[in-house]
Amino acid sequence: MACTAPKRVCIVGSGNWGSAIAKIVGSNALRQKHIDDRVTMYVYEEMINGKKLTEIINEQHENVKYLPGHKLPPNVVAVPDVVDAAKDADILIFVIPHQFIRTLCSTLLGKIKPTAIALSLIKGFDRAEGGGIDLISHIITRHLKIPCAVLMGANLANEVADEKFCETTIGCKDVRNGPLLRDIIQTDYFRVVVVDDEDTVEVCGALKNIVACGAGFVDGLGLGDNTKAAVIRLGLMEMVKFVDVFYPGGKLSTFFESCGVADLITTCYGGRNRKVSEAYVKTGKSIKELEDEMLNGQKLQGPFTAEEVNYMLKNRGMEDKFPLFTAIHRICTGQLRPAGFIDCIRNHPEHIYIPKHISF
Repeated sequence: MACTAPKRVCIVGSGNWGSAIAKIVGSNALRQKHIDDRVTMYVYEEMINGKKLTEIINEQHENVKYLPGHKLPPNVVAVPDVVDAAKDADILIFVIPHQFIRTLCSTLLGKIKPTAIALSLIKGFDRAEGGGIDLISHIITRHLKIPCAVLMGANLANEVADEKFCETTIGCKDVRNGPLLRDIIQTDYFRVVVVDDEDTVEVCGALKNIVACGAGFVDGLGLGDNTKAAVIRLGLMEMVKFVDVFYPGGKLSTFFESCGVADLITTCYGGRNRKVSEAYVKTGKSIKELEDEMLNGQKLQGPFTAEEVNYMLKNRGMEDKFPLFTAIHRICTGQLRPAGFIDCIRNHPEHIYIPKHISF
């Protein structure tokens, strides 16, 4: 029997989360015979103190801008051209800001292996033509004509890089690809559960950012942990309802994986959407001003996602059925003062809602 060549992996993206994943994938590649030792990482070229970021990463094995203080394995090679990084890869791991995905896919079209598979770690939706949302994995599959699984979970990048124990969820419909992707990602501190409910996994990864904005408003208003817990619970119920309405066929059990309730909790206590939303209440500055001041070039997903979700709800005449999502959108766009947030959810319809299309 002929030996199967080791799978080559490319990480498309090198921010905070991309670098943390590169640390894991690089280490696993050195330990596993079916993964090629050399892992490429596409790095958007920047100058840091007069030196190219790719050169710093390849010489010092550290992403000094986005993941300082953490060494990357020496087999992770930073490449400034995305086609050069990806052209020989069997597995493409996408971890870039969602707004760049269409342009990047256009650049890669026809330049990658037709047998390649993708894994998206991108939390957020893109804007569909005519408004509404488009799932990132669907965009990748549609543009590059390759299957795309998703990875979402309670995975704050710095904690993953510190090798603190956590879990994650891979949504993958293909029973052959799921175990392969798990082997590339899993470590003794980063545990992976594979489910086949791809769309629900991805939708959870985006919607939780809206709820995190609500948690930040609560913190900014000084309303306490009980109120924050209520916002998290109501947010989870609106997430379930949203999947039920717009992506019927999902499984309720998926919301109890790391991509669901666990990611929601950690994002509502430790994520950037919560942090900026708290500052929005306390400072009176705009979301854009705070993003520029606080996020070191990273982008905020919650307000954008809330806007696109609101477009979908408005088209269905369902804004009143999702009062939490609707109120958060209105606050982010200046239509509602943060002080009015709780009044919008006092009589939440959740307690009488029965899912129609979700099963265990």
